This record gives sequence, structure tokens and C-alpha cells, in this order.
Amino acid sequence: MAGTKPSCSKKKTSTSRVHEEESFALVQVDPKEPINAPIVSSYNDRIRPLLDAVDRLRNLLVMDEGIELPTIVVVGDQSSGKSSVLESLAGISLSRGQGICTRVPLIMRLQHHSNPVPELFLEFNGKVVNTDEENISEAINLATDEIAGNGKGISNAPLTLVVKKKRVPDLTMVNLPGITRVPVHGQPENIYDQIRDIIMEYIKPEESIILNVLSATVDFPTCESIRTSQSVDKTGGRTLAVVTKADKAPEDLLEKVTADDVSIGLGYVCVRNRIGDEIDKSLVGIPVLAQRLVQIQASSIARNLPEIVKKINDKLNFNVTELNKLPKNMSSVAEAMTAFMRILGFVKESLRKILLRGEFDEYQNYKKMHCTARLIEMLNQYNDELHKCAESDPIRSFLMDEIKNLEEAKEIVLPNFLPRTSFLTILQGKVKGISSMPIAFVDRLWDYIGEVVITVLMRHVEDYYQLQLSARRAGHNLIAKMKERSVNWIMEVVEMEKLTDYTCNPELLSEWNKLMSQKDGFLHGVLRDENLPFKVNLDGFGEIEVENLRQYPHHLHQAFDLKMRMIAYWNIVLRRLVDCMALHLQHSVFNLVNKYLEMEIVTELMTPLGGGIERLMEESPSVATKRSKLTGSVKKLQECKRVLANIMDRVATYGD
Repeated sequence: MAGTKPSCSKKKTSTSRVHEEESFALVQVDPKEPINAPIVSSYNDRIRPLLDAVDRLRNLLVMDEGIELPTIVVVGDQSSGKSSVLESLAGISLSRGQGICTRVPLIMRLQHHSNPVPELFLEFNGKVVNTDEENISEAINLATDEIAGNGKGISNAPLTLVVKKKRVPDLTMVNLPGITRVPVHGQPENIYDQIRDIIMEYIKPEESIILNVLSATVDFPTCESIRTSQSVDKTGGRTLAVVTKADKAPEDLLEKVTADDVSIGLGYVCVRNRIGDEIDKSLVGIPVLAQRLVQIQASSIARNLPEIVKKINDKLNFNVTELNKLPKNMSSVAEAMTAFMRILGFVKESLRKILLRGEFDEYQNYKKMHCTARLIEMLNQYNDELHKCAESDPIRSFLMDEIKNLEEAKEIVLPNFLPRTSFLTILQGKVKGISSMPIAFVDRLWDYIGEVVITVLMRHVEDYYQLQLSARRAGHNLIAKMKERSVNWIMEVVEMEKLTDYTCNPELLSEWNKLMSQKDGFLHGVLRDENLPFKVNLDGFGEIEVENLRQYPHHLHQAFDLKMRMIAYWNIVLRRLVDCMALHLQHSVFNLVNKYLEMEIVTELMTPLGGGIERLMEESPSVATKRSKLTGSVKKLQECKRVLANIMDRVATYGD
């Protein structure tokens, strides 16, 4: 047992002899001499309530809530002697045979009681099967077949064996399938991986105590069970080793365990195998092992129970909060109408915040829902597209379009007066060239607003399955109508820009005068000498190709004037297309939120597809499932809390 120096002898004696050394205990008992019950004392009476509480929590499936329990987990390589050790502790015979005997996690609940008649039963698949010592092995085999199927496959569904019997220690242990690397006939090819996954599930939690069963005849560092336990318990602080077959051990067994090359922090206990069928009379070291396990179990419970209580309370509070967040079950049309109007109010306020007021606290980390910023970005991009298109390029075919138009006009006009038809013809061509861009922008704009509206709608109706369908249809229908209105509006605006030229913006004249100030210098550069370079620099435009212009000396004056007037006016047209779009957008969104949305949703809900307000009383499958799961979890955790409330005062009496 831990805390003693080893002393080992292979010679049998007629009286019990216990050698307790630093990290090793070897007890030898005459096979014919009865073994006293390891702990049949007030110690059992004191720990029993704690162990009963933990077993009750396990039966309540508190581990399904992510709350781990203090558990002694028995692991070992195949044929390491696990079954013999457990048989000795429980005083019963377990399954034996070729290959894997333990095919499911076997939870063994041992309980000392004074009744001379043992009480044994199995718990699995939600039922209880009574048995007795003579038939326990067969009962376990039948239960295992029912859980894991006939054959040699394994399952992680547990089987609980309850043994209430005189002279057994108060212990709860989980016996896991023995580790084997090579599958035998009838076993799955990945049997090793399956077994290891089950073992890891049980030994990984920090609350678990690992009882590693090792054969004295093997090299400890090469044992698969040692490597497995070390992967989760590197220091060995929660691992106890049981060395079986001590009577067959080599002479250096003492050195093997004292050297402790595999870091067994809780120490070693050595036991002998049974001899023949005399199970109860041929045990070596079982009393020491039983007492050590009871002590470790008591310390583990005392150490972990306060944290378990905290986790149960935290999970209970969380689940109650989540349950309260679920929509209230509605039993009348009045309740449904009240809920519907409340949802509409939330939707409209959310849309006002993100579409009209520029607030985005509801979607802090979701930039797509920062709508005013995104809409400004879209308007700026639209403005850039208009200014960068071919129709807005001031030096493309410089003056040539104007010259050709003037030649076609051939109007009788006063000198230095421009024909208005030429200006309008050029203007109409430019407006026609960009006419698809505002329509495409409107399309993109409402697609984005539609995504925002649907996102907000779905967020506020996520708990009302029947309303989700109507709200989504209403949202899509409303956006389609708003888009159609905007497309019709922008097409009308484009037609108005084609029809006439008008602005009261004083910048037109100032900009035109500024541009015209370069006229004489430019014309002089084009006409003064045909041998000069083919390019003339014009401030604000760069170098202009002028070779073709020299062929039209009589039209250059009017063409230059017409060009500069168009440039000045075109900037105003583009500005109008952007500014009016921004005003139209704001007005449309305002009406969407405050005027059309509620009407559209109500109309859709009242259609045959919507089913009327009564459909709100139908709870969605997802909410119903969530409510049922949370309700069950709350009841379970409340029961766990009651179980622990009665025994927490006992925890302080147990130290590590």
C-alpha cells in the first residue's frame, strides 16, 4: 500500500502476514484460512451514504449533463487477471472464456449488508434483472448479448451489476474490456480502436481513479494498459496498480515495483491468483486492495463532491434560464395575437435601428447588418461607377462627337450661338449609355435590403415555426414590390434626364466658364502649325490627340463650347442620379418599416397558406424538442441537487 517500503516473500505461512512498505503491499494468506471482511466497520457506515449519493447521481445519468463523477475504472491488458481481482472483491464468479469476456462497461456496485442472504441484480436497457451467485455469470452473458449483440463485438452502453452481500467492501467500480491488439475470429478488425475509445472515455476525466491491473510476469513499461493510462495521467497521481499472479512472479518483483518505472502515484498492491475453484479461500492481498480502494474512493468523493455540487447548480441555473427564454405555450387566440403584435413590434424596432438610425448593437460582430454604413458604401460605389463609365470620360473622341453632331444639325443660327438640338442629342446619347446602371444598382440595393429584412424577421420568429413560413413569404413579397417601385421610379428619372436639360445649380456656369478659359490656348495649339506635335495639353484633361481635329477648323469653336457645356452639365446629371437615389432609398426604407411591413405580414398570415393567427399556437418540433430536453434536464438536476443536499455535511469528515 502507498507510503511503505516493500517487503516480499513467496513462502506460504499459516497466519496472515501483511508487509506494508513505501509503495508496495504484498499479503499472503493460507488458502485454507478464511479471510475476514476487509472493511466491515463503522468506516463503511460512514462512507456508504456518500457512495450511495454518487451511485444515485450515476443512475440519474448526471454524466449526460457533462458532469463527471468520481469513478474507479478498472483497466488491463487481456488476460492480465482483471476478472480474478474483481471476483475476489465481490466474492462471485464472473464470465470467463476465449477472447474478450467483458464486452461492455460493467459497473460493479458492491455493498456490504448484514443480511446473510446475498442480493444480486443487473440493471441495463432501463430494466432490472434479479439473479443469484450461482447464475450471475450466465445472467451477465445474456445481458451482454442483449446490449452488444451475439458474438464477440463490444458496446459502450453500460451494464450495472449490484452485489449486496456480507463481507464485501463498499465500492463502485467500472470494469472495462481488456485491451487486445490482435482480433480473434469473430471480432471486428478495429477491435483495438473500439476498446481504446471506450477506455479513454472513462479514464480521461480528472475525477476518475484508474485501477491498472498488471500481470507480475510481464514487463510493466510494455503493457498497453500502462501506456493508455499514462496518456491521460502522466504523473500517475490518480493511478493505482494491482499486480496479479504474484506467486508466479520472477525473483526481481520487489525491484520492479520499488523502481516504479511507470509512475504509479497511488502505489502497488500485489495479489495471488486463485487456486482451483476455491475462490474465497485462495486470495492473496485482496483485503489490502479492498481497504486501499475504499480509502481512495472516500478521498476522491470528498475532494470532488463540492465541485460537483457547483457544476450541478450552474447547469441547473443555465437550463432554467434557457427554458424561460423559450416562447410561452399559447392556449388562446388572444394570447397568440398578443405574441404576434409583440413580435411585430420587435421586428420594426430592429429595422428602425439598423436601417434608419444607424445603430447596430444587436449585430455588433455582424458587419453585414451595419446597414447605414453598407448602404453608404453601395451609394459611393454607384457614384464611382457612373463617373468611371465610358460616357463620363471627358477625352474620349475629344470634340469629334460634337463636330459630327454640328455638321448634321446644319441649323441657321446666329454666330457664336449653339444649336440646342445638338446639345440635347448628345445628352440623350450619354443618358441612354448609362441607363442600365441605375437599374442594376436598384436591383443590388433591394437584394441587400431584402437579406437584412429576412434576417431580422427570422431572428424574431425563430421560436414560432408556423410564423416563420408566413414571415419569410411576406418579406420576399414586400421586397419584390419595393424593388418594382424603385425600378419604375429610376426609369422615369432616366427618361426625364433624356427629355430636357435644366438645372438651377449655379455651379454650371462657374464650371463652364472655368473650362472655357482654356479655349483660345487650345485652339491656337491645334490650328497654328500643322507641323507641331499631334498632342496638345489641356489643364484638367491631360494630353489630347488633335491630328483629326485639324480637318475641321470651322467647327472647332462651337465644338469646344458644346463639349465644355456638356462636361459641366453632365457632372450635375450624375450628381442628381446619386442624390435622388439616396433620397429615394431613405424614403422607401422608411415606408417599408413604418407602413408596408406590418400590412404585408398580416396579409400573408391571413391567406390560406398562412393559416391565420391560430397557427401561432402550434409549437414547432424543434422548440418542443428543446423544451422537453430542458424540462427533463431541470428535473434531473433538481433531483441530483436534493440527493447531495442531505450528505454534504459528511464531506468534511473525509480528507485526502
